[in-house]
Amino acid sequence: MLAVRLDNDGDVLLSGPAVRALAATHGLVDVLASTAGAQAARMLPGVQDVLTFDAPWSGFAPPPVDTGAVEALVRTLRERRYDEAVVLTSFHQSPLPMALLLRLAGVPRVSATSEDYPGSLLDVRHRRPERPGGGDLHEAEAMLDLVRAAGARLPDGDDGRLAVRRPLPAAPADLPERYVVVHPGASVPARAPRPDDARRYVAALTAAGRAVVVTGGPGERELAAHVAGGAPGAVDLAGRTSLEVLATVLEGADCVVVGNTGPAHLAAAVRTPVVSLFAPVVPATRWAPYGVPRVLLGDQDAPCRASRARECPVDGHPCLASVTPQDVVAAVDLLAGPAATGVAA
Repeated sequence: MLAVRLDNDGDVLLSGPAVRALAATHGLVDVLASTAGAQAARMLPGVQDVLTFDAPWSGFAPPPVDTGAVEALVRTLRERRYDEAVVLTSFHQSPLPMALLLRLAGVPRVSATSEDYPGSLLDVRHRRPERPGGGDLHEAEAMLDLVRAAGARLPDGDDGRLAVRRPLPAAPADLPERYVVVHPGASVPARAPRPDDARRYVAALTAAGRAVVVTGGPGERELAAHVAGGAPGAVDLAGRTSLEVLATVLEGADCVVVGNTGPAHLAAAVRTPVVSLFAPVVPATRWAPYGVPRVLLGDQDAPCRASRARECPVDGHPCLASVTPQDVVAAVDLLAGPAATGVAA
């Protein structure tokens, strides 16, 4: 069995319940992921092996079409002789380019969600249903609904929430005993708070009696240093953690303050409450942190709503600029309880 998810870490983490259902039904599953999503794929329970392919039809900065890379992928898939594949995509993506490559590789049964006519590319053409009573399914639920249509089921006792493989590695030695994580960056710029706003959030949380840990990837060191500089004593971990160690850091937090980006879903996968700084360029009903206590902040009716913009299309980033430090402190207090200093919620 092969599961395909050609996006970033957060998208791959959201596919976790679907992958577990496939593994419970068919045995261990291989995952075909992008380079950007491979770390997360290796963390999913039920995954045996991870293949990588950077598709020219997917990702924030997709590569040009590389005939050699496409041919190499088809050869690899043919050599592995998969009996079945499920192509997992977001609501706005087409699975059909990948389905064609799977057919060229001789995969006899292919399932995917497709609004476009698939011809003979799909054996199971799934249509995304609405939530009972109306409204959008969350992305994690939609992918799980697809694999159910393909014949897979979660095992008894599996609650269908996000999860990561255990055990996780040890936490960095310099973490406070209790802390809140602020993750100021995002893979898509339109979904991140403004750096100065994130700096003010850290200062306000520290003033309210919270120890704060600022996280970020290797390319976010300068951003994290600026944000952590808003408060004495804030711990800056940017560029110092693998995805697995970041999971440990998030699991130990009382709460995580983060935009709509991979660490929001990683926090959900380790069952940590999330203050979601959610820019409405995509709908929160589909993309908000799944299966954990959360507070959604941000103007969900801002002019950028449903635009899928990658760079903020409105001067001043009003959807998130409207979130005040006091809003963030109140949301953290709601999810994590009053600070240790006794500051009231």
